[in-house]
Amino acid sequence: MKLKNFLNRLEYKYGKYAIHNLMPMLIGAMGIVFVADLMLSPYFSLYNAFTFNRSAIFAGQIWRVLSFTVLPPSSSIIFIIFSLYFYYLIGTSLEREWGALKFNIYYLIGILGTIAAGFISGYADNFYLNMSLFFAFAMFYPDFQVMLFFVLPVKIKWMAWLNAVLFAYLFIMGNWPARASIIAALLNFLVFFGSDIISQSKRIVERIKLKWRYRNR
Repeated sequence: MKLKNFLNRLEYKYGKYAIHNLMPMLIGAMGIVFVADLMLSPYFSLYNAFTFNRSAIFAGQIWRVLSFTVLPPSSSIIFIIFSLYFYYLIGTSLEREWGALKFNIYYLIGILGTIAAGFISGYADNFYLNMSLFFAFAMFYPDFQVMLFFVLPVKIKWMAWLNAVLFAYLFIMGNWPARASIIAALLNFLVFFGSDIISQSKRIVERIKLKWRYRNR
């Protein structure tokens, strides 16, 4: 609660200095990288030049510290259109819900965590970072419905649970770079929603206890 109040005060005082429409900017950059890669292939890969690589950064390619944030999520034209639209929907909804400054802070925490994970493990990407936006969106709009594969209607909360299971699987079965990226990407989610999750968990536990008490009477 204290964190929420602090962020609200920051938004009120300094919101005008925030980067507005941050997600559309990032999506535009991802689209440019995607198109440029199509045009330059097979002579040059902008994607490979922008990935976070610790060895390359220490060798002087310092742009990789941030350029990984604008890497497109796929090499498929159909999938990237769907993905970028989804990113736009999530990002603009969160900025509208929070305000630009709080959205900037949320994404910045994720970026800094991912960079730290990249320097520790040697490699990082923006997949888990952008998925942290998805989890935040699910917290605000759990009953929002999307058409999975353009056919099957699914509520966001069920997709979030499915992705949470996937994250757990990748954390257990994946390598250390993947584990570090998952921890880093979820850091912003836990900072913003940790108290809410704890409160909800306590309420669920209390309801279960009450049900058992009534059953045992």
